[in-house]
Amino acid sequence: MRRLAAALVALAVALTLITIGPRADASQAAPGFSTAYQRIPGAGGTEIGAVVLTPTGQGDGPFPLVVMPSSWGVPNVEYVGQGTKLATAGFQVISYSSRGFWDSGGGIDIAGPPTVDDVSKVIDWAGRHTPADTSRVAAVGISYGAGTSLLAAAKDSRIKAVGALSGWADLIRSLDPNDTVALQSVAGLLALGNITGRPGPEMASLQTKFVTGDFDGAIAEAAQLSPARSAATMVDQINAKKPAVFLANAFEDSIFPPSQYTDFFSSLTGPKRLLLAHGDHATPEVTGAVGLPNETWDELVGWLRHYLTGADNGADSEAPVQLKSQRGVWRGYGSWAAVGQERTSYLTKAGALQSAASNGWSRSIGAGIPTVADSGVALVSGALQGLLSIPVGVATPLVDRSFAGVWSGPTVGRATVVNGTPKVHVTVTPSAASTSLFAYLYDVDALGVGSLMSHKPYTLRGAAAGKAVPLDIRLEATSWEVPAGHHLVLVVDTVDPRYLGRSVIGSTVAFSSPAGDPSWVSVPVAA
Repeated sequence: MRRLAAALVALAVALTLITIGPRADASQAAPGFSTAYQRIPGAGGTEIGAVVLTPTGQGDGPFPLVVMPSSWGVPNVEYVGQGTKLATAGFQVISYSSRGFWDSGGGIDIAGPPTVDDVSKVIDWAGRHTPADTSRVAAVGISYGAGTSLLAAAKDSRIKAVGALSGWADLIRSLDPNDTVALQSVAGLLALGNITGRPGPEMASLQTKFVTGDFDGAIAEAAQLSPARSAATMVDQINAKKPAVFLANAFEDSIFPPSQYTDFFSSLTGPKRLLLAHGDHATPEVTGAVGLPNETWDELVGWLRHYLTGADNGADSEAPVQLKSQRGVWRGYGSWAAVGQERTSYLTKAGALQSAASNGWSRSIGAGIPTVADSGVALVSGALQGLLSIPVGVATPLVDRSFAGVWSGPTVGRATVVNGTPKVHVTVTPSAASTSLFAYLYDVDALGVGSLMSHKPYTLRGAAAGKAVPLDIRLEATSWEVPAGHHLVLVVDTVDPRYLGRSVIGSTVAFSSPAGDPSWVSVPVAA
């Protein structure tokens, strides 16, 4: 199987390079690149299948090195299109299949220490076998490769720049947000891992629990594995080494949602950049990986040029935070805290959002019954938003108020940009020990048709029946232009097909706004 995978990857490399165009050789004066397929000894001697792209016609080097671990389930040809551009521009490039996948040996350890150490081993090998300058190294990747690159930067001081696109900084928070398993995403990752790779002990144990329905056991085990696999727990080491960290993500990313990235970005003290645009997992940057024009990769390459070669291209002077609205407008900010100013509206029993606090009310809904409100389909709905501007929609008048709390705000008098992380504070009283809640924030037109701006799940476990619990729910980050004449609607129900919900049919949830602790929604608005 491994030999077949290696042969397929080698064939794919050849076909990709043929598609891109002729390769230059060292005798040509024009800048070009040469290519080779190599088996590189990784951590513990495990062989890693890699495509090595070396600059030609640009002197003998040494050249700054870009190491590119592949995404989950994707072979090393993933970055060959972008890699050829980098090599032609004077970077030594090594794009490799991550441990356990395709033509690389070992088992999938979910970004465990061997997978992270592979980055350093590839740097070591490059120093011995290529004209790479291993004092000027970037680790760049999408998704699994992004998470691996961040973790490697915490360990290896040779890494001076990181490009982490559609990755994670906090693994358990991404896949189990607020104790609610992202069911569709986790199932898809497990299936793809089995098709394209060889599960290691960690993955095998998790998926056995998952498939057999031992979800609590799987969550507990994942929570134990997560800290060693999350850059958020290693931010002190990253800050001590001060690599220039470039982060990019999609607002609707259904695998690694953006809020865990914005928190990580804010905790970094070295050079940093954050780009957020609409779309689902990897959709804002996938075209750039294969070499097509792409805004994210254009910014990243400028970042690498500045921090690896010292190019005076202004990469260090641009606004650190760049947000692209659903209408395609980029806006820059000096920090994440500066993207929007919070405006608070209070929830009323009658279903309104108003400026004055409303206390002492309570209303109950049935739990475990779905409404027409949901977050869409993982990897599909966000991609439709990002690529075709087709949002997850809902006819708000059709949301059954027997099974959802619905609160409508006043009509917006002028166009408003919702920028940042909306928040909800509400007191709930469940009748069952376990209940899942799903909060959705919609941009709604005059006909009541809503476009999903942001959402977030929250699961209560071990609750005492009949006991009120105050909840603070941070929705996912967004940058959304609300036209004049529209209004905002908050919906909270108890079922969403994308997630492993715990709501019990026949149980109830009461929303309330106690005296002294009113329920509210806070929406950040750009100046």
